[in-house]
Amino acid sequence: MNININDIKNGMTIIIDGKLCLIEEFQHVKPGKGSAFMKMKLRNLRTGALVEETYNTNIKIERARVDHLPMQYLYSMGDSYVFMNNETYEQLEVPASKLGDQIKFLKEGLEITITMYEGEIIGITLPEKVEYEIIETTEAVKGNTTNNAQKDAKIETGYIVKVPLFINQGEKIIISTSDGKYAGRA
Repeated sequence: MNININDIKNGMTIIIDGKLCLIEEFQHVKPGKGSAFMKMKLRNLRTGALVEETYNTNIKIERARVDHLPMQYLYSMGDSYVFMNNETYEQLEVPASKLGDQIKFLKEGLEITITMYEGEIIGITLPEKVEYEIIETTEAVKGNTTNNAQKDAKIETGYIVKVPLFINQGEKIIISTSDGKYAGRA
């Protein structure tokens, strides 16, 4: 479906110059002289690259129909990760290459959203904050009473996160999946 470039919105998925892109930010510019133009920050959904582009306001762009499927993570199998559709109970294998750094936050039963375009898996969206159990921590250094002192802790997925000194093995903590940092006790 083609739309006028003046009708775009942040978060819209479009196909421009043959690339599947997400509009992260745009600005309509009307200079004193000359014609108006549109400045856009676009994220290529296949490569993850962020580019800034400028386009005339008289062009039409193709809007991409992207599906967001609610899924549940089941288990990993070699280099693939298996998810189940919450509505149809169909299982879907996703190669590790499509998941990137998000693998370190996957735990059994985690509810996620898979983004697909014409049957191709573009990526996954994790919940903003997830609860994990600490399986191993380093000992606090005796006498380390500086402000905001932290130690390493390994969570059930194998990811190592910095936590305050009072957090111990077996406790449940909340981690922000956007930056991978400790967000509090569960």
